[in-house]
Amino acid sequence: MEKFVAVRKNGDGDIVELKTSSGQIVDYKQAQQMAKNGEVEGVNVFRGRDGDEHLRSNADGDPSNNLDNLPTF
Repeated sequence: MEKFVAVRKNGDGDIVELKTSSGQIVDYKQAQQMAKNGEVEGVNVFRGRDGDEHLRSNADGDPSNNLDNLPTF
């Protein structure tokens, strides 16, 4: 199963694109849809206090695999 291995951030530090383990590059909305469809492991989509949906790593106690801590590309 795919997983996200790297991210691209905008000037504000927000993740705008993600790279999968197979090398595919998807935008944030595509990544959310992949998570909802169960196409990628280790992430989930939740609704934040702002009412928007956000992508996040599954809580496993390991900060090194949090999306914000993945290498950039």
